[in-house]
Amino acid sequence: MAETETQPQQQNGLQENRVFLPPPAFAAQANVSGMDAYKALCEEAERDYEGFWARLARENLDWHKPFTSVLDESNAPFYKWFQDGQLNASYNCLDRHINNGNGDKTALIFEADDGAVTRVTYRELHERVCKFANGLKSRGIKKGDRVVIYMSMSVEGVAAMQACARIGATHSVVFGGFSAKSLQERINDAGAVAVITADEQMRGGKPLPLKAIVDEALGLGGCDSVRDVIVYRRTGGNIAFYEGRDIWLHDLVDNQPGQCEPEWVDAEHPLFILYTSGSTGTPKGVQHATGGFLLWAAQTMKWTFDIKPQDLFWCTADIGWVTGHTYIAYGPLAVGATQIVFEGVPTYPNAGRFWQTIDKHKVSIFYTAPTAIRSLIKAANADENVHPKNYDLSSLRLLGSVGEPINPEAWMWYYRNIGREKCPIVDTFWQTETGGHMITPLPGATPLVPGSCTLPLPGIMAAIVDEAGQDVPNGNGGILVVKRPWPSMLRTIWGNPERFKTAYFPDELGGRYYLAGDGAIRNKDTGYFTITGRIDDVLNVSGHRMGTMEIESALVAHEMVAEAAVVGKPDDTTGEAICAFVVLKRARPTGEEAKKLAAELRTWVGKEIGPIAKPKEIRFGDNLPKTRSGKIMRRLLRVLAKGEQITQDISTLENPAILEQLRETS
Repeated sequence: MAETETQPQQQNGLQENRVFLPPPAFAAQANVSGMDAYKALCEEAERDYEGFWARLARENLDWHKPFTSVLDESNAPFYKWFQDGQLNASYNCLDRHINNGNGDKTALIFEADDGAVTRVTYRELHERVCKFANGLKSRGIKKGDRVVIYMSMSVEGVAAMQACARIGATHSVVFGGFSAKSLQERINDAGAVAVITADEQMRGGKPLPLKAIVDEALGLGGCDSVRDVIVYRRTGGNIAFYEGRDIWLHDLVDNQPGQCEPEWVDAEHPLFILYTSGSTGTPKGVQHATGGFLLWAAQTMKWTFDIKPQDLFWCTADIGWVTGHTYIAYGPLAVGATQIVFEGVPTYPNAGRFWQTIDKHKVSIFYTAPTAIRSLIKAANADENVHPKNYDLSSLRLLGSVGEPINPEAWMWYYRNIGREKCPIVDTFWQTETGGHMITPLPGATPLVPGSCTLPLPGIMAAIVDEAGQDVPNGNGGILVVKRPWPSMLRTIWGNPERFKTAYFPDELGGRYYLAGDGAIRNKDTGYFTITGRIDDVLNVSGHRMGTMEIESALVAHEMVAEAAVVGKPDDTTGEAICAFVVLKRARPTGEEAKKLAAELRTWVGKEIGPIAKPKEIRFGDNLPKTRSGKIMRRLLRVLAKGEQITQDISTLENPAILEQLRETS
């Protein structure tokens, strides 16, 4: 891959002047070949916005009833796309490939935690989904009902999502690492009529409970809407079983027909609700529509990943996150791709697992998170045996990064050691709320700069503005917005339209710009975007968004904690780490007592929210830095967490002496 020197690219104070051009052979066969092709698509969108999206919707999806209306802006910001058209997501992911003669093509290659491999063709997956869907219908589950899915990575997890889509039920997948309390909150908010789970999940050679956590969640109260708990037998572990409510998945699907007529739904029908952390402490149920979401899932597979019929695609995400929705459960299937569904973790049985899997299956497109890359860099440096140089990675032709900004040096290691300096890297910026990629290189067109997500996809009208919504010049930092609606955007927050408007279309920006919640800067010369971090109190830990208020609430729920404040700090492995400042109801602990109590609070937060929410660092103080009006000065806590010197004005601080105390770590 050609490397050239060009004008420095500003990267958070870092001068980045490495530019990598698309390899000519890659560009020649790319779905979007060269910058002129990219610019032509952008110009088409600018010239005829609705016509552009209508063309893509007709090219990418099979419509049961063709749409005549493209974009309805009459009730902004509650935009509607293709609203008089009808389709079914499962039909588009399965039936049409069988109808096109590709039923015997492998759809999923499931690699279990222990390395066992199961291959499922499109025809076989269709039959599984139809039996699952018929089983759901036999329990009275119907169009419009909500179903919570609490499973680990599995063929059954993907089939559960597709089965819900097939009958018009709206699914809400909850990551299998969330606690019973977090699960209960989501079941309650969605008003779910059923929960689909497994007896246990396997991670790193160990069985971990799922069904037991569902039982605990339902026992916390307020889940009266749940009539059924459907259980996939993954490990055969010993679990409680409640007659009349619980049913084994194999019993549900036994003797069900292998055909299920899809429920044709309006394009705006809610395909799924996915909960994401908010700064207020209450998870937000992001609601996505069937037509717009599926369109962008398919189109970005073609543009960003340059997908071809012979590719073997592997996204390492979990179906509990949006990446697993768009780029496992729907996008690859919508374009008829073959993909890996991976149950395990990158470090079991050793830290060469990813590279071994690529070697074994001859993966051609690999999509993972910077957190995984950084942790595997450390592992490779510590143990030569798991270094990627020991594996045949020659099948790779494209790499991707997702979940958080990737620092330039991790990008370079990925490029050199995994891509062997021949694979473009698509550094994708997007969110749960956007449904798919927003700003990303196109691998056959865009010159790459390490650490920059480069340019918006055609049709995505991204911009950087100030607090008043005015455009800022390139080279100046500001707030990332999208100026026009696009089909895969969230439609609302489930049950809370006012929160939707306040969070994403604030009046300060005129009520019509989508507020991404991230800061960004554009390079003066190239116009390339670099994401600089969250502008609100949401942390991005290993690509998972965690609300600071959520974690603070969990800490304060502990009987010994009087007050807590949570901030983020840079971390080499997770991108951002959670740092908690805690005031107890008794004297401040020190030494070994402080370490012991910090460990207890970490465990507590893990139980209340989930392991991903555990603070990496807990500091104890007699108080928190507050203004004379009682407001916690979080900006000072962020400086303390980073170990930097305080240069800001602290004249309004009521208790400046507390700052030195809070520098101490437990």
